[in-house]
Amino acid sequence: MCFVLYAGTMKPIPRKEWQENTPDLSVETLSDRDAPIKTHFKLPEVQYIGSSSMCGCDFPHVTLHNGDWPMLDPVLQGLRRTSDRTATENTNREALFKLLKETREQSVELYGIWDGNFIEGPKAFETIPLEKILDPDFYLKEQGFYIVQIKSSVNFQ
Repeated sequence: MCFVLYAGTMKPIPRKEWQENTPDLSVETLSDRDAPIKTHFKLPEVQYIGSSSMCGCDFPHVTLHNGDWPMLDPVLQGLRRTSDRTATENTNREALFKLLKETREQSVELYGIWDGNFIEGPKAFETIPLEKILDPDFYLKEQGFYIVQIKSSVNFQ
């Protein structure tokens, strides 16, 4: 099973296919299979955001377990995160920050789930500034729904 990430926006984010030889973020139109995810978003455009691993597994994320996110404990994070894993997560958090900034939207909705869990709703709601994504202690919560404030926190020049 993979962690997957979806973004809701006012306008579509330009599509970008995942390339095995040059792994980077991808942005894909919803398939019939994952189209039910749209019910959780208020913004009209919903797209799949893939990490450098194609799925969302390379985004920094924590798994929901018995109604909580135990990996949010900094001690557990330190025990389970290798330097390679941390580097991969940092590369993906920086790429996600850049992608969201480039939308020039006021805000973007993000929702991360386990692949196939499209119907069950969010277990947590948070509004965060875009810069929070760059925080090394920030992890997307499985079944966490985020409103990422972009325009209010980023100076476009």
